[in-house]
Amino acid sequence: MFKKYSASGIGILLAIFGVVLFSTKAVMVKLAYDYEVDHVTLLLFRMGFALPFYIFIALWKKPLHPKEIRTKDYVWIVFLGFVGYYLASLFDFMGLQYIKAGLERLILFIYPTIVVLLSWLFFRKRITKSQIWAILLTYLGVVVTFWSEIRIEGDAVLWGGFLILLSAITYASYLVGSGWLIPKFGVLQFTSYAMIVSTLCVGLHYGISGDFALTHYPWEVYALGLAMALFATLIPSFLVSAAIERLGASTFSIFGSLGPISTIVLAYFLLDERITGLQMFGMLIVIAGVSLVSTKGKTRG
Repeated sequence: MFKKYSASGIGILLAIFGVVLFSTKAVMVKLAYDYEVDHVTLLLFRMGFALPFYIFIALWKKPLHPKEIRTKDYVWIVFLGFVGYYLASLFDFMGLQYIKAGLERLILFIYPTIVVLLSWLFFRKRITKSQIWAILLTYLGVVVTFWSEIRIEGDAVLWGGFLILLSAITYASYLVGSGWLIPKFGVLQFTSYAMIVSTLCVGLHYGISGDFALTHYPWEVYALGLAMALFATLIPSFLVSAAIERLGASTFSIFGSLGPISTIVLAYFLLDERITGLQMFGMLIVIAGVSLVSTKGKTRG
């Protein structure tokens, strides 16, 4: 019994640290933008610094069930890596040029509702009435939050919010599409393959649109790129995987609400971002709605 409680306690700590570390990404992106680096170059630094670690994992860990893997499965990995990490990250970095880090994390947080909607649209998975009300509640919270922000910052917030929404949609699409591939490859192997594909896509994007002046930035830009790669990408991905293994996906989902909260707190202290009372109310509505969607989805199985 002691070992059981010990494993659960470790799982809780891993979940908290994983979620909080993931939430630091938006803050680091906003800090890097102060040094006049463009979003494609910054994304290249983030993915490039993490690439050697994912290559090592891909070579070290073998697929769980190699005999079940077909050529089309690798084609799907290429597609999902393009959509789920390249496009999702690109839209995210672009959107952060226009909106606050706290609002960015809030919009990304709604991806479970998009997963439910996409699963219904493409796989005809039933949506319960409680899930419908939870989804409506979630989007009501987003509207409340952004209505206040538009009055403060102007229409640029709408464009930034739309880009972040595209990021959430593409990431949700990746999750929906990867469900049947992960059991074949394993979580670490599949993630590593997808991240390698994404990095190649970012490199190709930079090769087409970049100015190839990667050495003239202040050292802070490279430090932030490395920090994003290690502390906001690589390490939390392992922490979250280990937490889910110990707690289960349903229990882990409870800790997801820490993401927007930790981002808001970090942005307040590091970026001097202020959140109004109305925005905080909208964020609480979103967190409640997403939590209900996640809970109902796990319960229904």
